[in-house]
Amino acid sequence: MLSDPAGAAPPPARPPLRLQGRVIHAGQAEGVALVSAEAIGFLGGVHPETGVILDRNHPLHGQSIAGVILVFPHGKGSTVGSYTILRLQKAGAAPLAMINAASEAITAVGAIIAGIPMVDQIDITQIQTGDFVRIHNQTIEIYK
Repeated sequence: MLSDPAGAAPPPARPPLRLQGRVIHAGQAEGVALVSAEAIGFLGGVHPETGVILDRNHPLHGQSIAGVILVFPHGKGSTVGSYTILRLQKAGAAPLAMINAASEAITAVGAIIAGIPMVDQIDITQIQTGDFVRIHNQTIEIYK
């Protein structure tokens, strides 16, 4: 799934930083990164129809994960979080792709059933909010 979300700038002319990870759900996507150093709990922590982070204690509180490359260490919380990711996709409010440091079953299953490209085993400290990111299966290109 390739997308050009509103406000996404094309990548700069300089060569990208390339990282290789483990494919959780194969696919292609590109867009602007939204990065969190903290885990995300999808059930109750993300509005399933808008993609807005509801968790008042989360650093991304009030921001939308819709139409971005969502980068975070791992998911947390209830197994129903997988279904919340599917609901996000059906509502058009899901991230274009997800990148994790170490995925866990909740987020992995959610990405798989929602058809969202997902990669883990990535040093997420190499990606910053606002970076332009391209994903092609296990390869991630980061444009600063």
